[in-house]
Amino acid sequence: MITALTGFAILLLIIVVVRVPIAFAMGLVGFFGFAYMQGLSFDNFMDFRWNGALSMASKRVIDTAQEYSLSVIPLFILMGNLVTKSGLSQELYRASNAFLGHRKGGLSMATVVACGGFSAICGSSLATSATMAKVAMPPMRKYGYSDSLATASIAAGGTLGILIPPSVILVIYGLLTETSIRELFAAGFIPGFLGILLYLAAVRYVVWRDPEAGPCGEKLDWSERLKALNGVWGVLILFTIVMGGIYLGIFTPTEAAGIGAGGAFFIALARKSLTWGSLFDILTDTARTTTMLFGVVIGALIFSNFINRAGLPADLLAFVNGLEVSPMVVILVILGIYIVLGMVFESLSMLLLTVPIFFPLVDSLGFDLVWFGIVVVVVTEISLITPPVGMNVFVLSAVLRDVKASTIFKGVTPFWCADIVRLALITLLPAISLFLPELLYRS
Repeated sequence: MITALTGFAILLLIIVVVRVPIAFAMGLVGFFGFAYMQGLSFDNFMDFRWNGALSMASKRVIDTAQEYSLSVIPLFILMGNLVTKSGLSQELYRASNAFLGHRKGGLSMATVVACGGFSAICGSSLATSATMAKVAMPPMRKYGYSDSLATASIAAGGTLGILIPPSVILVIYGLLTETSIRELFAAGFIPGFLGILLYLAAVRYVVWRDPEAGPCGEKLDWSERLKALNGVWGVLILFTIVMGGIYLGIFTPTEAAGIGAGGAFFIALARKSLTWGSLFDILTDTARTTTMLFGVVIGALIFSNFINRAGLPADLLAFVNGLEVSPMVVILVILGIYIVLGMVFESLSMLLLTVPIFFPLVDSLGFDLVWFGIVVVVVTEISLITPPVGMNVFVLSAVLRDVKASTIFKGVTPFWCADIVRLALITLLPAISLFLPELLYRS
């Protein structure tokens, strides 16, 4: 265990202090750590036979590049980029606002609902926050919403992007733990919907305490509301086909991603939002994001090989068994570690650093890995709005330069509390996450 913990400490050091990108940091520590377990030392560094470590690293690179199931990542990213370019964010906000905008805090509620709908296609929390900030902030300011409530609803709503399927984070978790991506997508639906409801409750709490923070907007009649829905029917049908096909077993997640990307392309064409230049930008952005994710996944897998070779999962299990505490106490400690790490790490980095260590322990304790995946993603969502890092908050600060990060962090507190309530419910009541997987695949 000492060797593995030393490697982990070195990894944190070169990420936080030296600022080495996490993909290279995990790859380097995993490679040299694996070599150390095979006898590498300062004395024999020049004469050491590197065949074993080189073979392990090259195998990880080749296997990852040739993994068919990983093609779901660029396809879902491409789908999200195409739908984003087609102007879905404005249409979703317009539709949500038509039904909710006339209530107190209604524009913030509409923002949360629009973020949930947009993230269901986009799959990226940071992209959702940046996009919705440009769409939702002007009308909220027009009606006199406080900056704290307006920005907090965007920052919190954006976190839904990594849980509501299709989610790239869930895909990566499934590949790291060899868990069914189909079951993970099914398990993420109810907790994602619960998150939207709790965020709406958080908005109601804020405007109950301070009615001036979220004044009522314009009330539209039913004909105008139905007209506002016209712009989102195509995407709603696409989402229903993609996710319905996965849930019903009509096609695999990879096939669904291909159908989704193709459908999004035709939607963008129908909306006349594509030019040769914009298509080139979409494809290059998809390639850039995919390359980054593949690099991080390869680095995580190399680091995972070192951790397993050093025996950390087995040692950790033996240590936990020696404490003679209940398995649920272990889960609560793990969640506490995640919340602390979330204050200094962004979501993907935290997930890739910790899952290879924790999932063998959780599996050995008899917990369902699909349930644990949803718990991990929810606590990762919390990290996106947790100070001092809070990636969604700093994305908003970059987009809305006239709003201080401290203002957003102050406004996001009720949403953070709502997330803690959701985390407690999902942790203590696993049926919330496992209901759909058991109904669709395990019966």
